[in-house]
Amino acid sequence: MVNNTSIIKKGISNLHRSMPIFVFLLFVIQNFAQDRPTISTKIDTTYIKIGEQVHWTVTVDIDSTSMVIFPEGQTFSPLETVQAFATDTTRKKDRLTLQKIYALTQFDSGAYKLPSQRIDINGMGFMTDSMLITVATIPVDTLNQKMYDIKPLINVEKSNIEFWKYVLIGILVLLVLGALFYWFVLRRKPLTEEEKVALLPPYDRALLELKRLENSKYLIQDEYKQYYSELTSIVRSYLEEDAHVTALESTTGQLIEKLELLKDAGELKLDDDTIKQFQQILQTADLVKFAKNKPSTLVAEQDRKMVEQIVVKTHDALPEPTEEELLEQAEYQEELERKAKKKKIKVAIISVIAIILIGTTIAGIKYGFGYLKDSVFGHPTKELLEGEWVRSSYGFPPVQLETPQVLVRQEIKLPPEAKAAIADIQSFGYTSAIGLFTVGTTSITLNQQDAEPDFEKTIEQILSNFEGQGAKNIITKQEEFSTISGIKGVKVYGSGKFLVPNSKELINGKYTVLLFGGKGFQQYVILTWLEDDTYAQEIVDRILASVEVKTES
Repeated sequence: MVNNTSIIKKGISNLHRSMPIFVFLLFVIQNFAQDRPTISTKIDTTYIKIGEQVHWTVTVDIDSTSMVIFPEGQTFSPLETVQAFATDTTRKKDRLTLQKIYALTQFDSGAYKLPSQRIDINGMGFMTDSMLITVATIPVDTLNQKMYDIKPLINVEKSNIEFWKYVLIGILVLLVLGALFYWFVLRRKPLTEEEKVALLPPYDRALLELKRLENSKYLIQDEYKQYYSELTSIVRSYLEEDAHVTALESTTGQLIEKLELLKDAGELKLDDDTIKQFQQILQTADLVKFAKNKPSTLVAEQDRKMVEQIVVKTHDALPEPTEEELLEQAEYQEELERKAKKKKIKVAIISVIAIILIGTTIAGIKYGFGYLKDSVFGHPTKELLEGEWVRSSYGFPPVQLETPQVLVRQEIKLPPEAKAAIADIQSFGYTSAIGLFTVGTTSITLNQQDAEPDFEKTIEQILSNFEGQGAKNIITKQEEFSTISGIKGVKVYGSGKFLVPNSKELINGKYTVLLFGGKGFQQYVILTWLEDDTYAQEIVDRILASVEVKTES
């Protein structure tokens, strides 16, 4: 933030003390003549006690097509505006009578001037009369009421309510996530019918599947190919799992040859008739699947019964499993369960990651990835922009503006050479802990009430102060600036390379200076911020739109 002391040291003593003022009034001549508006004011009392209110009423009589703008905000300083009541409108033929009442107060005793107010009618300003208000103190009865010493300051520990609130929210979120993880991943869900069948031993599973095939509608619907495909698949899967014969990938001849070799080796005690019957069933199935042969329903049912007998005989012919085989089988089942559990966890993790990525992408496309990053990880000026703003008046003559933080009074010691020209100086400011963002206001009252401020000299000193603080390549533009109420001022703005606090690094920054003033006083507002900080730019735009000043000392 600009150092107001250096500005005053270098520039304020050079203010022109006697520069003539030329005020030009421009009247818009309309094609049709209109009656001149009339403005009258009244106040209900000129004597109040501290904290009491006076009601100031302004009445405007205008043509029905006219546009009127009444004073807004704290324009009655040093009196404070308590409330501005709604405008009362009365119509009489083609004329309107507008009446607006303001409730005003003051909390310090003394005589205060209620300043004249500007009423804008069709873009032209009309000034009301000023009035004197006396604010009396309230007498204190020191005889009947005992007086007590001022109590000493008591240190109060900082409240941790906000901290614990966030802790509780975090715990609640973790509990919800933990409950969801348990419910969808860790919880033992009831097995489906397919899962129950898959966990059965090969022999029991084969008999169950053959029973289901018996109750199927393949034969009723004349679907012999599906019937025999499922029949041979059941018996081949059983032989591969229980008899350890590579049956699924073998042809009919290869499978029969493997069974005969096992029989001859004494590892599978099947008689020749059973093997021959099995070979006939496989050959029939091949004819149905590949030659589109269609046996009778009776033959198909007999083949299913024969396969069931082959499964039973094969199971009986197998040697009893050893303890090692049983253990391997149990371990195999446990491994299947572990794999199923890992698969569920993997699916859950992938689903969560997918949801986060999809949500992040949608939010990034909608709001911008930069804004999303700043919302998650935080950004100093974004927090200022979205926080609770404060509207207040600073100094006298007052500068009123809205800021994300209350501006703090700055102590300024005037040099001896400046005291001859300055009667009073009041400065307020705020500097962000991170980055280049600053905002400040200064109100100066001069000893000579007819002295005019030299804006050019002040601007020169402000830019010189920037350079003294390490700024380089400063670009300056200048234009006229008007507040909402129409008060004119000068706006100086531009960019440059500014020095990072406590560093030798130069960064691209921007600045804006608003200057107002009149006979015997000067006011200015200074803002600086990072060039690529979009949140700071929004803050600056909002502050500039809220600036109001009083141009009478």
